[in-house]
Amino acid sequence: MKSIKVGLLGIGTVGSGTFNVLQRNQEEIARRAGRGIEITMVAARNTARATELTQGKVKVVNDGNLVVNDPGIDIVVELIGGDDIARDLVLKAIANGKHVVTANKALIAKHGNEIFKAAQEKGVMVAFEAAVAGGIPIIKALREGLTANRIQWVAGIINGTTNFILSEMRDKGLDFDVVLKEAQRLGYAEADPTFDIEGVDAAHKLTIMASIAFGIPVQFDKAHVEGITKLQASDITYAEKLGYRIKLLGITRQTEKGIELRVHPTLIPASRLIANVEGAMNAVVVRGDAVGEALYYGKGAGSEPTASAVIADLVDITRLATADPEHHVPSLAFQLNAMADTPVLPMSEVVTSYYLRIRVADQAGVLADVTRILADSTISIDAMLQKEPAEGEQQTDIIMLTHQTQEKNIEAAIAKIESLATVVGQVTKIRLEELG
Repeated sequence: MKSIKVGLLGIGTVGSGTFNVLQRNQEEIARRAGRGIEITMVAARNTARATELTQGKVKVVNDGNLVVNDPGIDIVVELIGGDDIARDLVLKAIANGKHVVTANKALIAKHGNEIFKAAQEKGVMVAFEAAVAGGIPIIKALREGLTANRIQWVAGIINGTTNFILSEMRDKGLDFDVVLKEAQRLGYAEADPTFDIEGVDAAHKLTIMASIAFGIPVQFDKAHVEGITKLQASDITYAEKLGYRIKLLGITRQTEKGIELRVHPTLIPASRLIANVEGAMNAVVVRGDAVGEALYYGKGAGSEPTASAVIADLVDITRLATADPEHHVPSLAFQLNAMADTPVLPMSEVVTSYYLRIRVADQAGVLADVTRILADSTISIDAMLQKEPAEGEQQTDIIMLTHQTQEKNIEAAIAKIESLATVVGQVTKIRLEELG
């Protein structure tokens, strides 16, 4: 049977990994796919480097349009990143009747609705397993493996850079800025790490998982996004003393009022498996009504782990390329005409528990004032830790864990606490999830 011809847009870290793994495991992949899968054209800015990486075995061009318009290409693999040029090329490929594989989470999170609609109209497939959690097959699990379940919530460590930083802060007791520089030196963080440390990368991935889990359109603009830049080593230490670890989590949950879609630092009980995911590793926990809790763990980035996901998509498309388009697995698990209009909740409506660190003057009556404000706001305290001031110091920290309350209630209470004359500076607030 004739091989499937693939055109590659971009041959950087993931692109080169895809080419190498496909070459190395060509026979095994063909046995699984039912026919050969062959990269025949690559578009790259640096054509000399691309020629070197592909050992002169494929046609190399410097214009992606030549790939998406080539009648000999069956599948276009988009690995250039960004969401402007990539969007245009992907839509052109679809218009030309080509299937698309992409590792571009920003593209899917921001333009997925448009892309999937165009693909459905042309009867082609768009696959994006590599866009979330690298080598972990979480998209396939949500879209196919758990299709019998009503998904209740998904929570994930889906950015390796931030998890590495938080692991180092915990292990070495260092502040964020110090560990970030070390992460950059070791290559775990980019020279400009903004998308990672501010939570944007994780929010792109969470948006995609939420759409598949709950059958809603991709709505990145409605996600609540907080990064880890304001975390202090002291908060990680206090959390540890109370039996918790702090992770940057992406959390999406279906409630009676709507869908939660949020990324932020989160306290998790140290006994949970996901709390013990360290370094640059990723993990996602899915709670389904039939299966219960399922944990997916592995490398969330890297050349060959991500290439593994890209090639898995190539194999899936190859298997289904000749199938009736009406019987393709829907990109977002649900048929496009059956997508729900369930609202995404504003953060003020989300209900969760909280960690509060309050810097106060070391004098009588302070604790009573704080607890009275919380009680007046119907916020109950679950645990408390009060640090003895060092000799000669006139200030100390009070640490509180609350039971569940609405975000707007805790914000109102914090405003009142910060207005107390005995409270120094701003209250540190970190959300807490039991994930049980």
